[in-house]
This record gives sequence, structure tokens and C-alpha cells, in this order.
Amino acid sequence: MYDLSSKFNTFYNSYVVLSQEEQSNLYNKKELNIQRLKDGLKEYNEENKTYYSIKETCVQGSIAMSTVVQNEYDDYDIDIAIVFDKSELGDKGAQATRNMVADALKRRTKQFNTEPEVKTSCIRVNYVEGYHVDFAIYRREYDELNDSWVYEHAGADWTERDLNGLSEWFINQNGNSGGKLRKIVRLSKMFCKSRKSWKNMPSGLLQTVLCEEKLEDSYERIDELFYYTMKAIVERLGVNTCVVAPVDNGRGLTSRKSDIQRMTNWKNRLKSKLEDLEILFKDDCSKDDAIQAWYGFFNHDYWSEQSTEIAKYESKTVLRPICSFADTEEYIEELYPLCLSYSCKVSCIVSGNGWRPKLLTEFLSILRHYLPHNFEIRCTMDYTDCPQPYKIFWKVKNVGPEAERRNQIRGQIVEKGKTIVEHSNFYGNHYIECYIIKNNMCVAKQRINIPIGRG
Repeated sequence: MYDLSSKFNTFYNSYVVLSQEEQSNLYNKKELNIQRLKDGLKEYNEENKTYYSIKETCVQGSIAMSTVVQNEYDDYDIDIAIVFDKSELGDKGAQATRNMVADALKRRTKQFNTEPEVKTSCIRVNYVEGYHVDFAIYRREYDELNDSWVYEHAGADWTERDLNGLSEWFINQNGNSGGKLRKIVRLSKMFCKSRKSWKNMPSGLLQTVLCEEKLEDSYERIDELFYYTMKAIVERLGVNTCVVAPVDNGRGLTSRKSDIQRMTNWKNRLKSKLEDLEILFKDDCSKDDAIQAWYGFFNHDYWSEQSTEIAKYESKTVLRPICSFADTEEYIEELYPLCLSYSCKVSCIVSGNGWRPKLLTEFLSILRHYLPHNFEIRCTMDYTDCPQPYKIFWKVKNVGPEAERRNQIRGQIVEKGKTIVEHSNFYGNHYIECYIIKNNMCVAKQRINIPIGRG
């Protein structure tokens, strides 16, 4: 793998890790909102002649784990656990307790554009700047037999949960990995937040659990460590998209349909962008190619601003700039539910430069596994066992740094009939996919890989 670890380390330290100033800002917002809640709760008690009081508070989530990253600037999530005594709450249910806390917060957040939002697992306070503070509500009861506190979380109902379990688990696992786990979680979050158009990506917790599960910590270089861990995650999600917590008796973290969709979105987007990094393993990969590839992966200006190598063409010295591009790729699972109950067969015939039409596989066996430039590529959906009526959709994806330089990623999914015709215009391991759509579901698909030489 092309060694860009020096630049990768600079990217991580300067553009991924949240500055100490910003971390302090988040902690200040935490303290401010806790005080708002306490003041509002005092007013609530006076008005309702009650005596509710907060017994404990603690930071949870990405702040407690120190995995917040810089490109979460428009969606910083501050998780705070608020604990009441069970005896003080009496028979008040989980929903009623959340409503009570929301009522108390409303009394001290009237200057906000929106009122605190009561969600199933927390009460959310939204800032105009994009921050949001989530108050997770707990009640506690002392277990004299075990000489410890038992905590229950106010979700759909009261459910026993370890107050600090996830944070302690992460700190322990990160220590065991020599700090590698935190680095990979931060980089994963940078990727998942790299495009504003990417909706419904997995939460930081889901990413953290899978990064720990599939951490390839035998690698020392940060770029290799990240690449091989992400590749292992794609393979894992291809088999199973369900995730359970490493604490709380393995409670499910992907029980909702929307959770599974988020994991599928992560798998699809990660798999596609990892394919764009295959240039890093080519013997003729240049420094410019490697920088362009990582720019395509993270979509971050740091990579586009790197000084480029000087390339020589026909005895002329020119600069090859790192180019921006439109990330136009679509994914079939986001357009139609995937239910592969049928099959389809696609033929691919190539011709050009004096060669008679041949099957792509036959041609590649003759010409060292690459297709030359300026060849016609004709793909036809020859057969499917899916009964009519159905529709045929196609996706043409140009893979690699050259496609990015030319702003020719493509990847849109369109209906085009049984046959499409393309041409081998530039280098890369491109591909064409065919989809059979019936009853608004994708019931069959096939991919044809199109490796094109440098010309």
C-alpha cells in the first residue's frame, strides 16, 4: 500500500482531532445546561409542591470517550446522564419522568428557537449553531446485598443499564490497543460525516462498537490500520448488519428498521470508497494518485491543498493538481428494497482498434487483464428468471483518481432498457451493474468489472 502515513498523520492531528479549546467549549455547554435543568427543576418543584432533585450527573457518549471530531461542527452531540433516586420518583413512569425533566428545561430555555424535544431515550436541547444536548434520564436504587447502586434508564420503559459501562469499556479497549481504537473511531466518523448529502449514517456508538470488533491492530502505520479495519467492517456488514452493546447484557443496538438501513448505507458507501483506494496497491501508483485517492475518500480540503508531484510528459514539466469532483454515486438499496429472489445474466462484448467483437473475459485473457482506451463496451441483459413485467436499471461507476480528476465518477442508477453502450476512455478499475426491478423491489443484480489500462 502506497505509504502516505506522514500526510495521513498530519491530517489526523490537525483536521480530525478536536482542539482543546473546542473540547472545553463543549464541557462548558454541558455545565451550563445542567445548571439550567437544576434551576428549572427548582421552579417546577415550587409550582407543583414536589421535591425532585438530581443526585448524579455524568458525561456519556463521544465526549466521555473523546472521539468527537472536527467535521461534526454542525452536529455536536453532548450526552449527559441525569440520575434521580427511585424512592423520590415513586411510581412515576419513564415517559412521565422525561416529560417532567422537559418541563423543567423549558422554564430555562425560552430564549431558544425550539423547545426541548422529548425523545424515546432522552430529552434534546437544540442550539442554533448545530449543537444539541441530550439528557438521558436514569433512576437509581441501592442494592445492599451487593453494596452497589442499580441504575435504570428511562426509555420506552425503565430498563436496567450500567451508567458508565460504555465509557469504561471503551477506555479499557482503547488502552489495550495502545490508543489505536480511538484513532480509528475518529477517522471513521470523519468519513461518515464527509458529505452533507449522506443521510442516515450510523451513530457514533454503532461505529465505535464495530471499529473495536474489527480493529486490525497488527498494523502500525495509521493509513494501513484504518484501511484494513474499514475493509474488515465492510466484510462483516456484508454478512450481518446487527450490532449489540458490549455491556448491559448485550442489548441490541440495531433493533429498528432505520438502524439496519443506516448500517447498510455505511457498508455501501464505505465499500465504494475503498474500491477507489485500490490504486494505492498498484506498482505504478504515484504520490499524486495516492493524494487524489484519499481526497476522494475523505472529501476534505486538506488533501486537495497538498503540494503536488511534478510529472513529466514528453520532456515537459507540468503540475498535476488535486482535483475536486461531483460525488454523484447512487446505491440501489437506497432507491429500492433489496430482495434478490431471482437471477440475471449480463453479457459484455468489447471491440475497437481493429479487434473484432469479443467477450470481455476472452479479451482480458489475451491483453494482460486490461482493456485499452477507445474501445466500445456493450452490455446486454440476456436473461433473467424473473417473470415480466419488470424494469432494467443500470449503473456505470468510474473508479479511481483519474475519474476524480476528470470529474467523471458517475454512478447514477438509471433505467435504460436491455442494452447499454459505453467506451473505455481512461484508466481505472471501473464497473457496470445491472438491476432487475419488479414491484418496486430490486430482485436481481449483476456486476461486470471493466479494468482499463493507462493507455
